[in-house]
Amino acid sequence: MPDRHTIDTESLVLRGFTVIPGLVGPEQCRTLAALWPDAANFRSRVVMQRHGFGQGEYQYFTYPLPEPIERLRRALYPRLADVANRWNGQLGRERRFPPTLKDWLRECHAGGQKRPTPLLLRYGPGDYNCLHRDLYGDLVFPLQATVLLSDPARDFSGGEFMLVEQRPRMQSRGEVVPLQQGDAVVFAVNERPVAGTRGFYRTAMRHGVSSLRDGERFSLGIIFHDAA
Repeated sequence: MPDRHTIDTESLVLRGFTVIPGLVGPEQCRTLAALWPDAANFRSRVVMQRHGFGQGEYQYFTYPLPEPIERLRRALYPRLADVANRWNGQLGRERRFPPTLKDWLRECHAGGQKRPTPLLLRYGPGDYNCLHRDLYGDLVFPLQATVLLSDPARDFSGGEFMLVEQRPRMQSRGEVVPLQQGDAVVFAVNERPVAGTRGFYRTAMRHGVSSLRDGERFSLGIIFHDAA
């Protein structure tokens, strides 16, 4: 999948997000969404309204991950690690991420973060996801990806992917990121560097999903750090 697509890293650096069009084909999207009912694929299920996260449900995959998700996670990581290391350098941080996902997950597991974090999300009419950050421990990879598995032209309306950037001493800036079936949005997990007149400064990023008007929306979340 990812080897046939390029990542616009300049957009990612300048805006804190970028879209990879058609990263996953329609048939593969339907196959991934169809994993939802099989509990054997997952380690836990979260009903968002029970925790004040929004409304809807998501399930975390268990190890071993389904092969298409494992392949996607492994293939995306090295390209994003280059950006992550660039960001850390701009923010004056010493940490540098290793070139392969295997090596990074070894660090996570040694630090007590061993539970897989890729997840499948399902929204129905009126469901939404509050603005949030996916942090699962002290070890955080600063970029993640979300793939829209459903077709907005046929399966649902509403449910737009949203990003909000909180800028120091300025008002927050919002983005609605339009996605088609199989598109992936790659974005900052927590914060990113922005060039200012006196060097780089941090801005905080949160993401969410607006209310679904009708239909059913599935998406796949690819997070590169595991959970404690």
